[in-house]
Amino acid sequence: MFPIQSSPDVRKISGALASDIRSDPRWDLVERILLTPPFQKSAHLHALLSYLAEHSIQGKPDGLTERQIGIAVFGKPAYYSPAEDSAVRVYVRQLRLRIHEYFAQNGRNEALLMEIPKGSYTLEFRDAVPLLSPRYSSALVRQTERARARLNHVMKVLFWIAVAAAVVCAAGWYRASRTVSHVRVPWPLDAVIQPVRQTRVVVSDSSLMLRLLGQHEITLNDYLQPDYRKSLIPPHLPENLDRLMDYVTDSQLTSFADLTTISTLMRLAGPLNSQLVLSSARDLDRRDLERGNYVFVGSPTSNPWVALFADKLNFQEMEQSVGGRMYFLNRNPLPGEEKQYQGLVSTGSTGEDYASISVLPGEIGQGNAMILQGLRQEGTEALSAFLADANDREQLEQAVKRRSNSDSPYFEALIRSGAVAGAPVSVNIVAVRSIRP
Repeated sequence: MFPIQSSPDVRKISGALASDIRSDPRWDLVERILLTPPFQKSAHLHALLSYLAEHSIQGKPDGLTERQIGIAVFGKPAYYSPAEDSAVRVYVRQLRLRIHEYFAQNGRNEALLMEIPKGSYTLEFRDAVPLLSPRYSSALVRQTERARARLNHVMKVLFWIAVAAAVVCAAGWYRASRTVSHVRVPWPLDAVIQPVRQTRVVVSDSSLMLRLLGQHEITLNDYLQPDYRKSLIPPHLPENLDRLMDYVTDSQLTSFADLTTISTLMRLAGPLNSQLVLSSARDLDRRDLERGNYVFVGSPTSNPWVALFADKLNFQEMEQSVGGRMYFLNRNPLPGEEKQYQGLVSTGSTGEDYASISVLPGEIGQGNAMILQGLRQEGTEALSAFLADANDREQLEQAVKRRSNSDSPYFEALIRSGAVAGAPVSVNIVAVRSIRP
């Protein structure tokens, strides 16, 4: 498992502000910034700026360490380690950006400026326009006039150099933009990786493995509840296990199979790999689905967002019981097909495993969605290798065309892989279906 990024809970910072800080012009500036929409919409950023400002203005550097900020602002436990959880650094980077945007827009007329220097969590304040009263001698004035004349000549030269450079840059940008706009990634990824839309790759959430402790089934509605992870942990655990459960629930982990899939997607995207944005299932919001394309990696048991598309799929991943044998249900078998396709008993064993690839229209917005799910990690890893191979992609495309009666880009396919000691060694197509828009 590999950590991706932590999403800390927001805790209210206790303690009343001293009266002297409320009359400080620096605090007045902070309050004006906190009233702007970016800080009203984000409780994380609001709490973080309030905390940093209070400790910076009151001269309390002991509270401005990454660990203390994580505990006080994001409610991290006392044993929290900044080396394993980058939440504070991530949000401070966002805070720097929001502060810069404020002074470039709403606060462009502020007499006082504020910033967070790189490598520090202490706010720095300075006057926007220093008040200077220089006294020039006549000799200095003459030197200034001569310098101004030389500067005018230099500026004219630099102007024409800048014009020439702008022409060269514009020509280069035009050629580059035309090149990118004509880039076409291989089928079937061209349905979800495009120059005109961003593609969010949503990987599985391994904290869902905690459902095995209490034999809980997790629906998407359950998953969207703020405290669902805590509800999966049995009460009265020993202290060492309780700390382990806290780490698993607070950290964002994913599997090696997911990482190989991401690597394959980026390689096949070529120059368009900048259009890919990596996200964990737990960081996704339903409103996010209104724009862009999506690639969901994982099954409903590890990536509940896949359940949104269940009614459109013929091959549905099922579980006999929580933590039990997994299989693909063939809802409408065709001649020669089976009703169920069972995979490996457990990850790391030897035998046959199954995976499916689906391309569908977006659930809410105008983009498309691709779902890559395996019964076990071996199936997902084999599916990644299948997509990376040009011959395998061509065979799949021909199979989809034979099955489809239209030019629709939407389809689903069931893939079988052979695994030896947890490593996929072979892969082939079992069945395909066309999906109507």
